[in-house]
Amino acid sequence: MDDIVGQLADAIVAGQFRPGEKLDELTLANRFFVSRTPIREALSQLAAMGLVSRRPNRGAVVAELSEEHLANLIEVMAELEAVCARLAAERMSGPDRRSMEVDHLAAAEMVRLGRTDAYAAYDTLFHARVQAAARNPQLSEMAALSRSRLTPFRTDLFAYPARLARSYEEHEMIVTALLRADGARAEALMRRHILSSKEQMTPISVAR
Repeated sequence: MDDIVGQLADAIVAGQFRPGEKLDELTLANRFFVSRTPIREALSQLAAMGLVSRRPNRGAVVAELSEEHLANLIEVMAELEAVCARLAAERMSGPDRRSMEVDHLAAAEMVRLGRTDAYAAYDTLFHARVQAAARNPQLSEMAALSRSRLTPFRTDLFAYPARLARSYEEHEMIVTALLRADGARAEALMRRHILSSKEQMTPISVAR
């Protein structure tokens, strides 16, 4: 049963199920080759995690967030990742800095060619590296969980070339601050970077 919960949670977080989409018990039971009982129990666990909502006459659906709730989550993510960036700037090793610089330069080609999927994967790796470089496992875990909670609402984040280029430019400034071990600037830039994506992550744009 834990496997079903984990797989469904991963699918929701990855955007395979859209916010507001109905989660049919029979369809899921056939997908996992089980009866409806473990599916029902898994959906209850996902509801407790905030990934699923129960609605009258509709059963279980992927959770939709109000605009205010979504904005609050983005603010939480911004603050956590900003602190990670400050600590990373202060604690990154030489090899960490060189590796980040190399990968950042390579991402420029993704932007030039409009390779949105490749850039989205790079963006995920970039933020994970900053979190890890903070050298605070508890903080990194909180930041990663905050980011994963918002992943279903970020599936269209790089759908437009202008956003792709803007993200890279923002990364450029953050990477420069990290390489210079400027914690205060890295923190401020990371906070602004996360908050700047708020308009691309609204319930109206994703719950279709």
